[in-house]
Amino acid sequence: MTFNFLSFGGFMPVGYLITVAFVALGTLFALRPVPSSRPLGRPSYYVGLAANELPFAAFFWMLLLPTALAFAEGDIHSAGGWAVVALAAVTAIGLAVIAYRALGERDRIERAMADGLGAGWRTTLDADLAEGLRHRRPWARIVLRPIFRRRRDVRRVANLAYGDAGRRNLLDVYHHRSRPEGAPVMIHLHGGGYSGGRKNSQSLPLLYHLASRGWVCISANYRLRPQAQHPDHLIDLKKVIAWVREHAHEYGADPATLFVAGSSAGGHMAALAALTPNDPAFQPGFEDADTSVTAAIYLNGWFGGYWDQGPESSPLAHITADAPPFLVAHGDLDPLVPVADARHFADQLRRTSTNAVVYAELRGANHAFDLYHSVRFEAVVDAIEAFTAWVRSRQGRAEPGGLIGRTKTSGSPS
Repeated sequence: MTFNFLSFGGFMPVGYLITVAFVALGTLFALRPVPSSRPLGRPSYYVGLAANELPFAAFFWMLLLPTALAFAEGDIHSAGGWAVVALAAVTAIGLAVIAYRALGERDRIERAMADGLGAGWRTTLDADLAEGLRHRRPWARIVLRPIFRRRRDVRRVANLAYGDAGRRNLLDVYHHRSRPEGAPVMIHLHGGGYSGGRKNSQSLPLLYHLASRGWVCISANYRLRPQAQHPDHLIDLKKVIAWVREHAHEYGADPATLFVAGSSAGGHMAALAALTPNDPAFQPGFEDADTSVTAAIYLNGWFGGYWDQGPESSPLAHITADAPPFLVAHGDLDPLVPVADARHFADQLRRTSTNAVVYAELRGANHAFDLYHSVRFEAVVDAIEAFTAWVRSRQGRAEPGGLIGRTKTSGSPS
């Protein structure tokens, strides 16, 4: 039932007003993010994030449906009520702009892939890996289930210990229920400014999708500030890599093909790990473990130094000619990490590394664009899978079958 209060020209539907005003505010902050250095920076970011990544859901569930209910209940019979309808109409236009930008992401990412891998990169893919790539957007998930990440064909094995720091040294394993053998591995680290966050929170659409295609995926906790400082977090990630080398075969994986990924602070950490393979300074007590990675995925990452530490704590300080392949994805409207920082990192990496660097600048994307089954992130997910297929094709490690591994299951990919 809609609550009303006395307003100009009659009564205004309060419930309808609150819903529309909230979406309108989120749409405004999505279109014009407030820099994090300003007082409203962080709150406006959180308010605008959902609208920016879920414009279809925001339109259908928080504008169209409430408007239809307001008319059906006879609440739009005053100047106040029509004012809310007008606000909803203007907000819908804003959401349309957001959706339009996101719908163009696939083509923009494709151009970035061609720029980083070469114009004919798709023709170089192993035939079996190329056949398994997804070419259609999963519209049912995007529109109807954008916040639900779990899949019936994927099993999550939770809270496995990889170190001695209690719950901050736990990881989750995601694998296909058929447990194909010889699967590649993707490790993902969450964001949170090294001060918060947890596994099983970010990039789950990516992890579940890859696991449904036969990958073994890892999402790990790590120690946080202020109890931990750099390089403690990096040491934890190195421990995760070492754990994967030792235990991943128990879940059907071949850790010889191991990709590391991260979001925000997790991206910073993943880049540092990729750029410091087998460095004993970051492997105390397990110096002999192989902590090299096949390639790195850097999502809405931080690129500078660690808090009050010097430039040596930045990935920029560790770029060498033998850096592994990188895929960097960053939003051009990121209010927390300026897009100029991402461009600079990609440029420096390209100047030095002999391996491929893909830099995908996402139009209209804010920070943490990897939370939902959004049009934008599903395009990024497809690009990541294609990027890994390109890397694996060059390694000559492709195996037959629709799933990456030795077991094939029926059903269309999503």
